[in-house]
Amino acid sequence: MLEIRNLHASVAGNEILRGINLVINKGEMHAIMGPNGSGKSTLAKVLAGHPAYEVTQGEVIYEGKNLLEMPTDERARAGIFMAFQYPIEVPGVSNAQFLRLAYNERQKHRGEEELDPLEFKDLLKERAKLVQMDASFMSRSVNEGFSGGEKKRNEILQMAVLEPRLAILDETDSGLDIDALRIVADGVNKLHTAENATIVVTHYQRLLNYIVPDFVHVLAAGRIAREGGKELALELEEKGYDWITKASTANASTNGTSIAVG
Repeated sequence: MLEIRNLHASVAGNEILRGINLVINKGEMHAIMGPNGSGKSTLAKVLAGHPAYEVTQGEVIYEGKNLLEMPTDERARAGIFMAFQYPIEVPGVSNAQFLRLAYNERQKHRGEEELDPLEFKDLLKERAKLVQMDASFMSRSVNEGFSGGEKKRNEILQMAVLEPRLAILDETDSGLDIDALRIVADGVNKLHTAENATIVVTHYQRLLNYIVPDFVHVLAAGRIAREGGKELALELEEKGYDWITKASTANASTNGTSIAVG
């Protein structure tokens, strides 16, 4: 589904990603972990098409197409979804309006029938059950006055409505209490199928108690420094990131651009 080859990216002239290689297949759940400044969120935003990030080298192939040549809106219509660490508020636009517009744009892209307001209301009511959101949230402006947990649940509601092929969740667990974390994780798990793929970006292992990844990739200094399964996340919980970042720095100093992968 997605293949990243030697990806380098910068923001404001500062190189953040320094050679990312990653393959993601249908049906897989990948966790991207690492300390602050390692490049986790940069990778997520580059894949989503954030205009502030410049790709300086490498390529990204998404379902046989050059992702880097696709504008942000085209990526979204092609099934790439990103849940933000800090969801923005959109005053004056109701959740229902926003989601119906996005849903119908996706339908047009697929050559499928659009839904009128009444039909979409039924769909939205059903999908809202996944994240336990009350119907009153649908008439409120997008994220305006929402708590942190409500904003994150609203992001997963958007995901439920749009049914993306590739979902990128950028620190969805940030700021969530344990109850909200369970609700959000449960929604993500129910939406994951054999036909889609999910990338979960997180600092902490605690989210992975609820969303169990097939693969864990640890970033350090803009590179993948370590890869493994769920057990790697548990090792990070026990040891922290220092042992990986120090090993990665030592390898980079000794071998140029090489990294430690294990």
